[in-house]
Amino acid sequence: MRLTYRHTLLASYLGYITQAIVINLSPLLFVTFQQSFGVSIERIALLISFNFIVQIATDYLASRLVDRIGFRVPVVLAHVVAVLGLVLLAVLPGPVAPYPALLIATLFLGVGGGLTEVLISPIVEALPGEEKAGAMSLLHSFYSWGLVCVVLLSTGFFALFGRTAWRFLPIMWALVPFVNIFLFAKVPLRPLVAEHERQRARTLFAQPIFWLLLLMMVCGGAAEQAMSQWASLFAEVGLGVPKAMGDLLGPCAFAAMMGLARVYYGFMGGKLRLRRAMGLSAALCVVGYLIAVFSPWPLLSLVGCALTGLAVGLMWPGSLSLSAAAFPLGGTAMFGIMALAGDLGCTVGPMLVGRVSGLVERGGLARAAAWFQGTGAETGLKLGLLFSIAFPIVMIVAIAALGRRARPSTFYQRSSDESLDKLTDE
Repeated sequence: MRLTYRHTLLASYLGYITQAIVINLSPLLFVTFQQSFGVSIERIALLISFNFIVQIATDYLASRLVDRIGFRVPVVLAHVVAVLGLVLLAVLPGPVAPYPALLIATLFLGVGGGLTEVLISPIVEALPGEEKAGAMSLLHSFYSWGLVCVVLLSTGFFALFGRTAWRFLPIMWALVPFVNIFLFAKVPLRPLVAEHERQRARTLFAQPIFWLLLLMMVCGGAAEQAMSQWASLFAEVGLGVPKAMGDLLGPCAFAAMMGLARVYYGFMGGKLRLRRAMGLSAALCVVGYLIAVFSPWPLLSLVGCALTGLAVGLMWPGSLSLSAAAFPLGGTAMFGIMALAGDLGCTVGPMLVGRVSGLVERGGLARAAAWFQGTGAETGLKLGLLFSIAFPIVMIVAIAALGRRARPSTFYQRSSDESLDKLTDE
């Protein structure tokens, strides 16, 4: 069978589902790791941070190499490493001491996730077609739908077989990247920018608008993952909701709302004023966090989690779309730098929640913790999530500054009128 660019797009969608698996499967197992291996919340926070630190390092290396060697070898390698990470997550704890085993598996998962993040967006950006922003948002929605599938199917697995059978779960999920290895080995791929036209990274960093876009990526990643990574544990420990219900109404609802926001923008495309929509999303994110933290009713807190998912849905793909519009000659290096900034946010956001939670459990932040009633773990998680509203607030400021700086003189000549409109839509 002759493979076409439609198959390339399908492989890219599966690539983002793979990304959802390698980032979000472990958080569903955090309570299991606590109960089976005695892993503390602070050590769980270190696992999250280590995953994204590895992704950051991978982003950096990949952004320097991919334009030279092309897409195919690294994107196939990304899926091979993801398969290895998932298998090691299942089989390594036991033969190796549990926590070092989890770190080793997380290392492989981080490399696979980092390569996927750097490569898939420019692969889709390079495909034929005009409506790039909508295509980018629709692509990123598959991360959200992948997360929904991870939560739903994993919850069903635990309901059928119990938590003691958790080791089979990563091996089952490894089938997705395994299939995608063979797809990406064969599908047609296009270079994003011809080598002689490509802008160097130092040219990007010389533009003040690029720093604002990087800041938006950091805040978007932090606002998204601070809730996404801790939603399952927050529902079970912080709100006292049974695991199955907590996972369905916490991370699953979060992901579904995030996916709906991305699909909506994917189909609306150029009809939305992107920067204004992102500003409204950041404001809604603040509201969602406040509801999740301060609601006296667990179900309403979970509604706040879901509202946060709706709010963050546009942040990551929107920032990428604005970057591609502002710097159309940036090439894969630009996407790699943006992914690095996003993963930096993905590290800082969950780390902040974990550090604050651990500090409260040890008796710190007593005055702030007095706002809440409950156990140390419950109070710590709520206070950590409360601190996370700083990220959408900073994004609002960055978006406002972007509107003042986004003038035609800041763009390369190949920027389209539509791209300019998206940044100067005031």
